[in-house]
Amino acid sequence: MIRVFERTFCMEKKYPHFIDLNDYPVEWWNKLMKLGAEIYAHPQRYVQACAGKIMATLFYEPSTRTQMSFQSAMIRLGGSIIGFDNPMSSSVSKGENLKDTTKVVSSYSDILIIRHPMAGAAKASALSADCPVINAGDGGHLHPTQTLTDLMTLRMEKGRLDHLTIGLCGDLLYGRTVHSLCKALSCYPNNRFVLISTPELRIPEYIIKILEQHGCSYTEETSLDHAIGELDVLYMTRIQRERFPSEAEYLAQKDIYRLTPEKMAHAKADLAVLHPLPRVDEIEAAVDDDDRALYFKQAKYGMYIRMALILTMLEMKDVPELLHGEQCTGLRCVNPKCVATHEHYLPHPFLMESGHMVCEYCEERALEEEIPAER
Repeated sequence: MIRVFERTFCMEKKYPHFIDLNDYPVEWWNKLMKLGAEIYAHPQRYVQACAGKIMATLFYEPSTRTQMSFQSAMIRLGGSIIGFDNPMSSSVSKGENLKDTTKVVSSYSDILIIRHPMAGAAKASALSADCPVINAGDGGHLHPTQTLTDLMTLRMEKGRLDHLTIGLCGDLLYGRTVHSLCKALSCYPNNRFVLISTPELRIPEYIIKILEQHGCSYTEETSLDHAIGELDVLYMTRIQRERFPSEAEYLAQKDIYRLTPEKMAHAKADLAVLHPLPRVDEIEAAVDDDDRALYFKQAKYGMYIRMALILTMLEMKDVPELLHGEQCTGLRCVNPKCVATHEHYLPHPFLMESGHMVCEYCEERALEEEIPAER
């Protein structure tokens, strides 16, 4: 195998973007949550904060809460909205690539929100955007604004983001909200993680490595019943039909985990039950009447933290570097759902992590390819 490294790809620094929460320090997150709490307490002070500003929403995947909370956030700030919630109603249906869509729509707007089924698509769109880009979910990779919602909910309802035992249950393999939340909460001291899933839906190895790098204690469980009594936070997730390679694989997993009033009887009196929603049947409706069920409050907090994020991104002067890796000849990403495997014009940088090269877009390990010898 031959590996040839080319020079580091450098982006022209133009706009701040919000692609991964971990691109910013914890102090920045805390400041954002403080602003979100301020808006929650005094919304009337911010009703014209974005007057004259336009937000574009590019939703290549279905969404209710994320899309509507962003729209409500901008309207409550006094701004306007353009965009689509179905790519088949746009020029995407004619074969337009992500770069061209982003370039054009960002020229019409002051800030751009994107959700896309391909991992790394938000970062890819930011490469050509003419305004700040916010990642509203990129495939099974990350969902950083949901993580901000989760953090704000815990801050408001539990009063802290440290010294917590956090159970994450269900689809830990494809659950981008789980991946983002683990990465974030690992940055606060003395948090412990209980990872509850079937072996087939085990959390990706790169998240395990992040927990280990931060010195976080974690255990892996297959039974919610066994784990629930020790938890301060239970983060339930649905089994995501749209992420599975086949219907048969989905059906084999779909009904394994259900939160019921009987299970809640064995939980702590101050347990916080979160869910990014939508739910299917993983939380029984009877649990909704339990004061520990916070998922509807959580959805409302999401609007206020997104108001804070929009304001912050529009006012930011510092522009973090977007790409940090190196373009390589002889490496390819092994993830078939990575944006770089579909948008072939993209630069494709790789990073060295824990002794392995990983794709900078989706964070999956790279595979060396045989390079034909020159004749």
